[in-house]
Amino acid sequence: MPYIVDFENVSTIGLESSPVADALAGLRANEARYYKNKYDHVFTVSPASEAPEVLGWLNRILADERGIVISARPLEVTSFEVDGFRMAYVFYESGLSVNVMYGIKDGEKRAVGFKLSEGMGVPEELASRFKFARQKSKLAGVIRGSFFVIKGEY
Repeated sequence: MPYIVDFENVSTIGLESSPVADALAGLRANEARYYKNKYDHVFTVSPASEAPEVLGWLNRILADERGIVISARPLEVTSFEVDGFRMAYVFYESGLSVNVMYGIKDGEKRAVGFKLSEGMGVPEELASRFKFARQKSKLAGVIRGSFFVIKGEY
């Protein structure tokens, strides 16, 4: 069942099994606030089992571009189009959030972003490949993030 993420009253709904559920809920709320403020988009997530095509698309990009397979269990996903970009997010039980920003027109920006919830370690499959920069968020505490540019067509 879809869930509209409330960034004013942060909730762990759908994320309860995560050992860093509160921080992951803050990270999810941080993303919801960004899209509401910048694009007036309501950030709505669904259980990963209800939208396997979103998870499959993201997994294919990770595997094809960098040979990455995320070992954590996916909890929630969302996919939407905004301002000429197809966006997809997966929130994992470990506290990891992976997003794809895919420019619909040829030549537009295309990238994969990783964000780590406060309190989680860097996943083994990412540790040797990426450096993570820190940013502070009122909703999520300290978020560590990294990204790579997508070269292929998806």
